[in-house]
Amino acid sequence: MKIYFDHEKLEAYKRALAFAQWAEAILERIPKSAAVHNQLDRARTSIVLNIPEGNGRFTPADRCKFFDIARGSGLESAGCLDLVFIKKLLSEAELDEGKTLLKDIVSLLVGLIRSNSPDRLHDDTVEYRVRD
Repeated sequence: MKIYFDHEKLEAYKRALAFAQWAEAILERIPKSAAVHNQLDRARTSIVLNIPEGNGRFTPADRCKFFDIARGSGLESAGCLDLVFIKKLLSEAELDEGKTLLKDIVSLLVGLIRSNSPDRLHDDTVEYRVRD
């Protein structure tokens, strides 16, 4: 796939797309009337959409805000997979595969948040003394 935007270079974005594609087959098994169908679809979409939104922001705080939303949606997706597993629409091996993808995404997003954290960008305050 040709790269058009900076966010497409991010490993977190690539893995978010991989999870979205992986989840497509799972969503086909879940009745559309089940609340978890809509929730999983929205959560996986949120991961993919918030990474470019955050990466396109200029201030570190704004970047972190959107990366954190994507991180939360990754965790929400994991909860959705647990519910789908309880409904016996997902095997244990599939649950493990989906959660492994999500764990990688969440870990990468935590790294992006930490590297863009406004607290990290400033040196510790140094007290200067003036000699008399």
